[in-house]
Amino acid sequence: MDLALEKKAHVFRLPTYLLDRLKELAAKDRRSLNNYVEGILLDAVYHEPNETTQAAFEEAKAGKLEGPIDTSSVEAMLKSMGL
Repeated sequence: MDLALEKKAHVFRLPTYLLDRLKELAAKDRRSLNNYVEGILLDAVYHEPNETTQAAFEEAKAGKLEGPIDTSSVEAMLKSMGL
């Protein structure tokens, strides 16, 4: 059974400064430029917050959160938000 994903080559034109920065970040991550950009695009296309996170976003936008938010850890933040 072949589990390889079908891939198709495509040419994009990017500003030189952006391409240079992407190359730097890919090298820092020890990844190929193609793999690095593919990861960024997958995150952009498939990243959707769950219902709890979306509800927290809406509360924050509406100003419904009371008191300070503790950002010292994820657990502390959720507790201070009443979640």
